[in-house]
Amino acid sequence: MLANAGFDAAHWSVLGAYNASDSEIMASAKADDYIVLIHDLDFSTILAATHGEKPSVVQIRADDVNPDAIGKQVIAALQQMSTDLADGALLTVDTSRTRVRLLPLRPKPLEDK
Repeated sequence: MLANAGFDAAHWSVLGAYNASDSEIMASAKADDYIVLIHDLDFSTILAATHGEKPSVVQIRADDVNPDAIGKQVIAALQQMSTDLADGALLTVDTSRTRVRLLPLRPKPLEDK
């Protein structure tokens, strides 16, 4: 679906070892300037812990990640946020909205009470 929408996309199993750690996948994506498209929170946790500026991560937050269910939303988000993703961003796509945070991730300031 991503290739049909004009994106150069590859599954990790084509690029690297099937048993690579999340950190290894992130390091490879950073070195090759890839965007990581995932469905778990580990990669955003790595970004937060390392204050990394790359790679960009697109995090799908949906129970049904089948392309027929959420693919159009993911493609629209990738197209809409392409500049932010090129610069370094964490993009979260769920069934009701899309959120973007620019990298590096910084703690949100506490509000004064």
